[in-house]
Amino acid sequence: MIYIYTLSFSKIDKPEPFKSLKMNYFSRLIVLLVLLAPLSPFCSSNQIQDSLYQCLCTYSTTQLHNIFYTPNNPSFTPLLNSTALNLRCIAPDAAKPEVIFTPLNEIHIQNAVICAKMLVIHLRFRSGGHDYEGISYTSVMDPPYVVIDLSKLRGISVDVVDGSVWVEAGATIGELYYRIAEKSKTHGVPAGLCTSLGVGGHITGGAYGPMMRKYGLGADNALDVKIIDANGQLLDRKAMGEDVFWAIRGGGGGSFGVIVSWKLKLVPVPETVTVFNIGRTLEQGATKILYKWQQVADKLDEDLFIRVVIQTSKVPKTNQRTISTTYNALFLGKVNRLQEIMKESFPELGLKKEDCFEMSWLESVLFIAGYPRTVPTIVLLAGKPAFVNYFKAKSDFVKDPIPEKGLEEIWQRLLEEESPLTIWNPYGGMMSKIPESSIPFPHRNGTLFMIQYLTTWMNPEKDVVNKHEDWIRKLYNYMAQHVSMFPRQAYVNYRDLDLGMNDKSGDESSFIMASSWGTKYFKENFNRLVKIKTEFDPDNFFKHEQSIPVLPLKSKLRHSEL
Repeated sequence: MIYIYTLSFSKIDKPEPFKSLKMNYFSRLIVLLVLLAPLSPFCSSNQIQDSLYQCLCTYSTTQLHNIFYTPNNPSFTPLLNSTALNLRCIAPDAAKPEVIFTPLNEIHIQNAVICAKMLVIHLRFRSGGHDYEGISYTSVMDPPYVVIDLSKLRGISVDVVDGSVWVEAGATIGELYYRIAEKSKTHGVPAGLCTSLGVGGHITGGAYGPMMRKYGLGADNALDVKIIDANGQLLDRKAMGEDVFWAIRGGGGGSFGVIVSWKLKLVPVPETVTVFNIGRTLEQGATKILYKWQQVADKLDEDLFIRVVIQTSKVPKTNQRTISTTYNALFLGKVNRLQEIMKESFPELGLKKEDCFEMSWLESVLFIAGYPRTVPTIVLLAGKPAFVNYFKAKSDFVKDPIPEKGLEEIWQRLLEEESPLTIWNPYGGMMSKIPESSIPFPHRNGTLFMIQYLTTWMNPEKDVVNKHEDWIRKLYNYMAQHVSMFPRQAYVNYRDLDLGMNDKSGDESSFIMASSWGTKYFKENFNRLVKIKTEFDPDNFFKHEQSIPVLPLKSKLRHSEL
């Protein structure tokens, strides 16, 4: 395949990055030699690094020494760790890339894709790094790999008149919110609660947040995108077609191409919104209050989002531990109307006016994310995660309220763990009105709330890691009786490799194997994702542990033709 491509190199329509390049004879010779010697998966690190660097230099009009990092570079490890939220994924025994490449523009990305495909180099793409299993910057698959880190692509262009914003993949959600607020105090975008999320990968998984009950997900509000395919071509919505545009809005990152930027719809927000945090422990009737929350959270006014953060805490003046539930809320309106809604729909929480704070929508972003009220909003431009630790996470979707007895059994299990955390996010409102097949994200009507489970620790010892992972797996097994079934659903942006993985060699992709996790993330939409993947990336160039597979017959026919 590569030999044919080389011989016809001067005759075919070249991908965009090549069209503007005037290569001299020496450069052409280098490319020819590189292409005729594709790398073996068992070749040395130096071979991979040297060949990729040589290929990139051939097509680049800029110096690469400040954007091409090998492990010998003193900046390599700090860069690798810079946005890694989960220390488990950068532990000494975790796989590390052969190279980290930090492109400055879309041409650099195109060249990287083309060179990697020529050299048979496995690529990973990172926009933010929150990736729970670290598959954007580490790997449990066998082939050596290179990370394309998009953190230097952070451009944001807000057009209030048009009602949209273009945002590059490496920008964080916090930066996006801040730049929108600079232009308008009455516009926002419905996206995540954690402000250091990279926009590129965030939208590909769906992107839920505190305005989802009013406006749906970030992916529901995506208007256009720029993506680079496996041939190095830069495509927008029109060029890629509606099928691919459907697939990348909620179908998970790393399967179809490299997201360069998103165009998102701006939505109206009031000049003044209201927030509150109300804590209730077991001693304060937390179980009964939470039981009632389950019955009303998805039915509340769609301007109101109340999530529940559940963890263990100490009983004051004792050595005993208890369960603490914190009701963390955003209301798109003023406090007086909020009080009326709460008195009518959820009086059990006992909301008082002094519990509430009126502020701008941008200020509410920091409040919901857990920042102290004294922190200025400009901190959103820092783009760094507030908390970094070792953790393991899982997710579930709940269709019926968990009975009080079930809640009490959950409390018992949480009290067995050192630092457990569960976050219950309400659905309903707009989330129930959008059809399951609208985008790949299928968790819609009939879902009361989503649960995120986490356990965190700071000791990297293997037996400690095993202990905490064993605990969360047992909790997850217990919860099967209380959550969605056939399939048991999960959120793709909370990747969980326990649900299954593609072949470790990276050479084979199995529809049957991938169905074990694919139907949990996407339900019936998984079948359509596989068909689109097979047509758009038949050689399965974009792949990782849980990437969308290609249909084997189509893939084999493709290779036989070449």
